[in-house]
Amino acid sequence: MSDKEQKILPAIDSPQKIMELSPEELEQLAAEVRGLIIRVVSKNGGHLAPSLGVVELTLALMNVYDFNKDRIIWDVGHQAYAYKILTGRMQQFHTLRKLDGISGFPRIEESEYDHFGVGHSSTSISAALGMAVARDILQEQGKVLAVIGDGSMTAGLAYEGLNQAGDLDRDLVVILNDNEMSISRNVGALSSFLSRKLSSRWIVRFKKEVEGWMRQIPKIGDDILNYARRSEESLKGFFTPGILFEAFKFNYIGPVDGHNIKSMIPVFRQLKDLEGPILVHVLTKKGKGYKPAEDNPTYFHGVGCFEPETGLAKQVSGKCLPSYTEVFGKTLCSIAEKNQKVVAITAAMPEGTGLSRFAEKFPERFFDVGICEQHAVTFAAGLAAKGFKPVVAVYSTFLQRSYDQVIHDVCLQNLPVTLCLDRGGLVGEDGGTHHGAFDFSFLRHIPNLVCMAPKDEAEMQMMLLTAIEHDGPASLRYPRGVGVGSSISQAVQPIDMGQGELVKEGDHGLIMAVGSRLYPALEAALELESDGLSLSVFNPRFVKPLPADMIRELSGRFKKILIIEENVLAGGFSSAVLEFLSDHNLLSGVQIKRIGIPDIFVEHGAQKELRQMLGMCKGGIKNTSLKFFR
Repeated sequence: MSDKEQKILPAIDSPQKIMELSPEELEQLAAEVRGLIIRVVSKNGGHLAPSLGVVELTLALMNVYDFNKDRIIWDVGHQAYAYKILTGRMQQFHTLRKLDGISGFPRIEESEYDHFGVGHSSTSISAALGMAVARDILQEQGKVLAVIGDGSMTAGLAYEGLNQAGDLDRDLVVILNDNEMSISRNVGALSSFLSRKLSSRWIVRFKKEVEGWMRQIPKIGDDILNYARRSEESLKGFFTPGILFEAFKFNYIGPVDGHNIKSMIPVFRQLKDLEGPILVHVLTKKGKGYKPAEDNPTYFHGVGCFEPETGLAKQVSGKCLPSYTEVFGKTLCSIAEKNQKVVAITAAMPEGTGLSRFAEKFPERFFDVGICEQHAVTFAAGLAAKGFKPVVAVYSTFLQRSYDQVIHDVCLQNLPVTLCLDRGGLVGEDGGTHHGAFDFSFLRHIPNLVCMAPKDEAEMQMMLLTAIEHDGPASLRYPRGVGVGSSISQAVQPIDMGQGELVKEGDHGLIMAVGSRLYPALEAALELESDGLSLSVFNPRFVKPLPADMIRELSGRFKKILIIEENVLAGGFSSAVLEFLSDHNLLSGVQIKRIGIPDIFVEHGAQKELRQMLGMCKGGIKNTSLKFFR
């Protein structure tokens, strides 16, 4: 869109201005907002397709509701870009997902219009209900709305919220944004049920034909017609998903065309006069208005930089290395070819976790359970109890939702489930809700569970085989992005349980660096040789069981030890080493320095920037070493 055509958006300096616009002006504004989203995301990356799909819905809601007194909760937050732009952040939108810029998700700290912070799915109904109850207790005015996608409706938490909301009978509006996709195409019986929809024109025509037929019945026609009208709600429930939500005591309205502003505004205005729990079923198209995203919504769900004219990814100069995710997927397929007991499980992310190839090669051994991480883990436990070797591929941040299941259903029963934690450590621009900062801490204390972290792609291959062949539960965490370019093996061998490796010998001190921090530590140590500082570098490989014999021997040789991990320091790998040294009376005379994530939620920004900020890049490790080992 040219600058000449930009007539409305620059004048929107408050949400109240949107309430003054006509439907025609709102449609023009939708085109302008959509253009801005595409331009910024093409440079910064982000969640493009879901945000494009709700532009008209966002405008219709903001035209009717006053979010100075009304409250809106966006589920996950993938859909909130238009809302951010229109609530006073247009001038800052170019900083989206950049360090010190605006977040890619709603955050209470960022704006008075972000009424609840979100990043994981299916929380909106519960949070909105809590706000509705608080409103009533405080005797305040205003509506509370939750906007939730159909993908998020595959999670049990959403139904827990619906269940209590119907029981409490509070004034609450749930907007179901139905685009038949979450990140990948939705799966499960509930998804199929929600996808049953009929055009309003078909329903009206059918209704008129039935009424005409009934009236022609001699004597009793009018009586039957009146009975049918009283039963209209039952008919609606039969033909639409309304029967499900009516069972939760919600008044079901819809389906409504989520791209037709003129049809949505009257519906939302009517809702302002209704009380009790209401669910509005809105039909949208993911990626709406940008053909590349409409054609490939999965790719454009969360996308890196791309050429806005074509939708093609921008070319990055230099050697193209496979990501850890790709290496994981290929290696798992290779292992599964030889071991028929290997099955793969994902929670609605076959592409994101690298399991697409496995799904194609072994469809009978691949299971996408939807956004149900708790179920995924217990489902895997059931398979393992019957002799299979399930591999659950999940982002580290999302495994947090399965903590109880990991303990009770897997580890307590010592079942051979392999947990593959992608995006372990700092993930970058998605920020605090998505950093895999806690898994060392919340996994290593669980009995029976093995915890591993590879230094590179080749070691990850070996650890994956080690985990699958282990007769008990095991976890394997690896970072987001590409590796270091280590040689990928076609004949993978397992590694010895609880054995680390000394990758560099030195005399002046020891660096222990686990997982992704091993190579930056090694590079720093090699550069420090020219400064006259000779350091040993140790790759522990295992967070649990610790390589106890080697740590005992090395702590006897070196009186200064620097420990580095891309995990919170509280309860992480360095804590495990300190506990071991203390329990075995090995701390006397030994100085320990730790680099890791402090007691904070790390902001969003590029991985490189965040690691520099926390001193866990090569330069930071080098500077700390110069001060500590001198």
